Amino acid sequence: MSSEAHALQAGGDVPEQNPLVGTLTRVAKYTGVRFVILILTVVVGVYLTILIANMGGYVDSIIRGQIRENIALVIQNDPNFKTLDPSVRAAWIAEQVTLEESRLGLDQPFVIRSFRFLFKAMVLDLGRAQLMTSDEGSREVRLIIQERLGPTLLIMGVANFILFFGSVFAALALSRKYGSFLDRLVIALSPSSSAPSWFYGIFLILIFAAVLRILPFNGMVDSPPPETKLGYTLSVLKHAILPVSAIVIANIFLGIYNWRTFFLVYSSEDYVDMAKAKGLSDRAIERRYILRPTLPTIITNFSLTLIALWTGSIILETVFIWPGLGRTYYTAIGLYDTAVIVGLTIIYAYMLVLTVFLLDFVYALVDPRVKIGAGSS
Repeated sequence: MSSEAHALQAGGDVPEQNPLVGTLTRVAKYTGVRFVILILTVVVGVYLTILIANMGGYVDSIIRGQIRENIALVIQNDPNFKTLDPSVRAAWIAEQVTLEESRLGLDQPFVIRSFRFLFKAMVLDLGRAQLMTSDEGSREVRLIIQERLGPTLLIMGVANFILFFGSVFAALALSRKYGSFLDRLVIALSPSSSAPSWFYGIFLILIFAAVLRILPFNGMVDSPPPETKLGYTLSVLKHAILPVSAIVIANIFLGIYNWRTFFLVYSSEDYVDMAKAKGLSDRAIERRYILRPTLPTIITNFSLTLIALWTGSIILETVFIWPGLGRTYYTAIGLYDTAVIVGLTIIYAYMLVLTVFLLDFVYALVDPRVKIGAGSS
């Protein structure tokens, strides 16, 4: 017989579970399951990146060919090798090839190296690049990424913050003037966002650099760089105008159109009509009945905007010869430098997982209708 039945026979009450304990148990269970699922997702994504970056091991054959080619060039350019006995020369070539393959880890099967690479990536041991180096000559992937991170954050950060806050506030203003000239103008210009940012970047270079000659063509700073910190800062900001403008022009109208439509949907709810009937001001209605229900979506978009800063823009940075993470991706892919590719991918994956993990708790804080782990009930 259960303890509850004994309690009933004894005339006592059935012991009730503490609501706080039940809530903590539900949250802990949900957090653990969510964390495990996200980590498994990262593991699968990173391992697929390793396979794709190595073309399933085919890159090893390419690197081995490059090793033999480089050693052959050394022999051709050194007249001392021509006097050696062919057998001695062949033995020397074989020894050098073996040493270089051992240094790069090519003497082990790709499957074993791929799992070792995966483990190191998961613990953020980014290792050393095969061919790429930082400006100081280091092959540490951490230093290469750290060196390119600042330039990318400059243009992507400024552009995306302008896009996010400009789109939200402009869309909120347009939602008050539905059907006005500005509203129709934004709708008409929204298809312009179908063209990528580098497309507008080329036209901006032609107009402001080639024709008007008021802004530089490309690069991050003047050559030679200014000696003073103020001069250097102003030079960097001047070079950043065109890439930032290209990103903003390519996305601003579609962003305003999307948020404007989103706000119009919420402004047509019954509780908004009730607030208008009570005589509340437009500002109060927007703050309490439109912005507050959309706060989870706004937070999600802002969080993903912060993560997008890390990726950079491969083609845009190539067009403007901007030394950021986008060009680093492009260079690493061209050189088959798997360590750099995986290093950039794993950091982005961890940032994405951490953001998705924390957003569930943020939703519960800003929206009383959301309860963590209460989906099953």
